[in-house]
Amino acid sequence: MIASIAILLSLFAAPFQAAHGQADTVRQPVAHQVEAAAAEHLDTGHGDKLDFMHHILDSREWETPLGVIHFPEAGSWMVGPIDMTPTKHVLFMVIAAALMLLVFLPAAAMAGRAEKGLPRKRRHNAVEAAVLFIRDQVVMSNVGHGGEKFAPFVITLFFFILFANLLGLVPWGATATANISVTAALAVLSFLVVEIGGYRALGAKGYMGTIFFVPKGMHPVGAWTMAILLAPVELFGKFTKPTALALRLMANMTAGHIVLLAIISLIFVFGSYFVVAAPVLMGVAIFFLEIFVACLQAYIFAMLTSVFIGLIRHAH
Repeated sequence: MIASIAILLSLFAAPFQAAHGQADTVRQPVAHQVEAAAAEHLDTGHGDKLDFMHHILDSREWETPLGVIHFPEAGSWMVGPIDMTPTKHVLFMVIAAALMLLVFLPAAAMAGRAEKGLPRKRRHNAVEAAVLFIRDQVVMSNVGHGGEKFAPFVITLFFFILFANLLGLVPWGATATANISVTAALAVLSFLVVEIGGYRALGAKGYMGTIFFVPKGMHPVGAWTMAILLAPVELFGKFTKPTALALRLMANMTAGHIVLLAIISLIFVFGSYFVVAAPVLMGVAIFFLEIFVACLQAYIFAMLTSVFIGLIRHAH
């Protein structure tokens, strides 16, 4: 499940990244004009221009304590028409997936020991408590009967987003979930699970009823007229749910980093030691808020996915 999400994320993100690279080539003169116009507002007074957006946006280089690591140029790794050339966000998605393997594979081994009556370690208890919380309080409480089949997907989704969110808060890290390509890929996965799960639970006739809803007790003419008129709204609603998931996660993770970097940039804008204390204190407060938001957004994404699965499986 973890490997499948990482592969699908790369497949979905690559076309957006390739298109973004072509668009940058076309808009290069405009970009220079924008930078020149903004230089007056971002000048520190010492001849240096503040530019912190590269800490948020995806790029083909990664700043590390040992220097800058450059990724291959766009189009270097082509698989048919799909550009699989890695970027900074793709790298951190792979790191998030690897961290999940490092956490859950030993926890699974400890669970096997527990089933045999052997002692287990404290870290297994912590992982088990987190997994059981998502399964019982998020999946089963919202999906209802049959929710155990969706628990592995939602649990994997939650922890993948959580690790990806938190990796953006470590030094020299990057937040892959601040990329709309990544959040859109996660939303598409949720959309497929919701719709396919609903189709299998309701059957063809029941699933069509989620689009063409015919209220019971109404005259057939009025009922079918309303069903036909509301069908576009119902169909549109199926796509607004994953769209909201993608935009909410991307916007929250991007906004928090922009606020944090903007506050810290006040030190360089004023260029005085007298203003250091206030931005640093506000930055620390925003940083702790960012940790909370990283956990909250992973929880919301998992919870809403479970809610959507439960709504379509148990429409009554």
